[in-house]
Amino acid sequence: MSPARLAPFPFSRPRRLRRAGWIRDLVRETRLRPEDLIWPIFVMDGVDAEEPIPSMPGVSRLTVDRCVEAARRAADLGIPCIALFPYTDASVKTPGAEEAWNPDNLVNTATRAIKRAVPGIGVLLDVALDPYNSDGHDGIVRDGVVVNDESLMALEKQALAQVEAGCDILGPSDMMDGRIGIIRRALEEHDYQDALIMSYAAKYASAFYGPFRDAVGASGALKGDKKTYQMDFGNTDEALREVALDLEEGADMVMVKPGMPYLDVCRRVKTEFQVPTFAYQVSGEYAMLAGAIGNDWLDGDKVILESLGAFRRAGCDGILTYFAPQAAELMEAAI
Repeated sequence: MSPARLAPFPFSRPRRLRRAGWIRDLVRETRLRPEDLIWPIFVMDGVDAEEPIPSMPGVSRLTVDRCVEAARRAADLGIPCIALFPYTDASVKTPGAEEAWNPDNLVNTATRAIKRAVPGIGVLLDVALDPYNSDGHDGIVRDGVVVNDESLMALEKQALAQVEAGCDILGPSDMMDGRIGIIRRALEEHDYQDALIMSYAAKYASAFYGPFRDAVGASGALKGDKKTYQMDFGNTDEALREVALDLEEGADMVMVKPGMPYLDVCRRVKTEFQVPTFAYQVSGEYAMLAGAIGNDWLDGDKVILESLGAFRRAGCDGILTYFAPQAAELMEAAI
C-alpha cells in the first residue's frame, strides 16, 4: 500500500494529532495490555520463602506456595499466563538429566499446585534439559558433543511429564533439530491433542542470558558454549527457516529470543508467517533496565512501558517479561 499523499505545510501539521492526551490516545497505532504479557517465575525448594537473585534486581526465586500466590496476583492483574523455571539442586543434576521428567520435580509440582488454586491461569513450561543437566546444556552431551537425536528422546519424556502435571503450553527452548515434530506426535499418541506448543523457534546464542543462568543455577555447570545449537546473532534468514520448520512440525506459536536486540527478527517472522509471534525480554535486558532504574538513571514507569511497547510495534502478539506485574499495574493506573 502506498502512503497517503500529504498536503504541504501549513495545510499538513502532524502536531495537531499530538496536541492533547485524548487525541494521542485516539490515534495510537499500537496498544499494550496486561493480556499481552507472560510472567516468568523461578521456583525453588522450601516452604513460604523467597530468595533474591542478585543479578536480577527485584526478582526472587519462590517456593511452590509463593508461586501460587504469584499466580493469584497475575490473575488479579489480568496477566493470562505465567512461565515457570526451576532452581534445581546440584545433587539431582545428572549427565542424562533424568530429573527433567520426574513427575514430582519443582515445575511439575508447582504446576499442579497452581492449577488447583488458580485454574483459570495458563502455565507455560520450558522444554529443555539445562536446569537438570550436570553439563549445563539444553541437550545430552556425549564426548563433548551435544547429541541431537538422543536428546529428542529425553525431551519427549520431559514434555509428557509436564502436560500430565497440567501444563497448558510447552515451550521447547532446546533448539534440537526435529524436537517439535517429536513432541507433537507424542502428544497426539497420548491423547493430549489440546496441548499448545510455543516454540522457541529463533533462539540465539546470546550473551544476554547470563542472569537467567544464575537464576536457575546453571552458570557454573555449563561446559563450553551453546553455539552448535543456538543461532548466530548475525543471521535472520536462518530464523525464518527455523520458524518454517517448527510450524510444519506442529508448533502453534513461535518465539524470538532474546527480544529487544532482535526486533528486526520479530518483524520479519510476523510479516512472513502471520502466526502468533512472541518475544522474550530476557534476563540481561531486564537486568540492564532494572539496574538503571534502581540508580535513578531512567524513569522506571516510562521505560518499562516503552520497552514493552516496542515488541508490540514490531509485530509481537505477546511478551515474556519479568516486568509483567509492574507493567500491568502501570496499565491499570493509566485507565
